Amino acid sequence: MSQSIITIKLPKPVANWLARAAKKDGVAAEEIATRELERAKLYAEKPFMRLAGMLDGPADLSEREGFGRR
Repeated sequence: MSQSIITIKLPKPVANWLARAAKKDGVAAEEIATRELERAKLYAEKPFMRLAGMLDGPADLSEREGFGRR
């Protein structure tokens, strides 16, 4: 995969968060930025994916009381 270099100006709170997150995770800030941009791209291409993993409950909702097959 080819790479491109971009330069962005971040608001101070975002830059501080990025620096802290990179230090905590032991990775480069560029890796975190790339990961988050890839996630944003996925959500733009498949908007429903932003909801993935947000629901609790049985894997098969028909297991819920009153919703089973008879």
